Amino acid sequence: MPDLYKIAIVGASSLRGKELNEALAESPFANADFVLMDEEEQIGQLEAVGDEVALIQRIEPESFRRADFVFFAGSEEATRKHWHSAQKAGASIVDLTGAMENEPGVLLRAPWLQEAGEAPAEMPGLTTPALVSANPAAVALALLMQRVEQLGKVRCAAATVLEPASEYGRAGMDELHQQTVTLLNFQSLPRMVYDTQVAFNATPVFGEAARTPLQASESRMRRHYSLLRAGKHPVMLQLVHAPVFHGYTLSLAIEMEQAVELEHMEAALQGEHIDLILGDADAPTNLSSAGQSDVLVRLRTAEDKPQATRQFWLWVALDNLKLASLNAVACAMELQRLRPKGKVQ
Repeated sequence: MPDLYKIAIVGASSLRGKELNEALAESPFANADFVLMDEEEQIGQLEAVGDEVALIQRIEPESFRRADFVFFAGSEEATRKHWHSAQKAGASIVDLTGAMENEPGVLLRAPWLQEAGEAPAEMPGLTTPALVSANPAAVALALLMQRVEQLGKVRCAAATVLEPASEYGRAGMDELHQQTVTLLNFQSLPRMVYDTQVAFNATPVFGEAARTPLQASESRMRRHYSLLRAGKHPVMLQLVHAPVFHGYTLSLAIEMEQAVELEHMEAALQGEHIDLILGDADAPTNLSSAGQSDVLVRLRTAEDKPQATRQFWLWVALDNLKLASLNAVACAMELQRLRPKGKVQ
């Protein structure tokens, strides 16, 4: 990628923004000219981009001038407020917040699936206003189901997804930490983010005053999976918020129409982006997945016996921020192929 691009990151100091900085520094965009932007309270902070350090600037329409790519990685509100300015500047937009997914012409993308031969319902073109980077748990489910279906028809599939606090940004992680401390000290719980107890507690629902209802996160994950698979075999999905800071884990039950040998299922799952863990010594966890670029998978038969069977259990762990950033960079690579060649002025 010989051209020098100008890349703006909105929400650069957020958890997603920091992880995106690292992913871009290790990508073909590493030599780009980076502009870091965020909301008022973060202005003036220093953030690392690869081997360089940049100052976080105020988000202003002029900041997008001559930007080739703009990543929105902060709050949904900031994305809704500023994406039109990025579009008017002629930038290619990648949205990690999901705020743009209902805008006309915007496409949801997970390029890993296309690498494996999954044809998307629609490819991005010169008139595509933005790409929304798909939810990482939905991407993992879609990738797994895509490979399982190579072995034959799936009768049914059901997943329980355990969601970490980092999906709600630094505020979500801080509130989990604060609740943990206050509970141990017999003090009243802070409830600004979740409006319920999440420390030492797994819950399928948040309080009525939560910033983001858990049902909304579940619906988005289900919708993303359906769009990525273009309506192919649905997965019954339940989202549970777990008392952990980082990393999705999920339990996926699959029943095939015909019996399949365990070794054949192992062979189908193995490949790029999936690290199949054989045996129990290093079973995937949210801790072991931290910083990993692949989806970690443990496979066993429902009866836990080696003979051919129709029923399988998959235990899956993935770094939610890492995979979200890698998917966003892959989305930008798709858009890069559509851009005219040019240099930063």
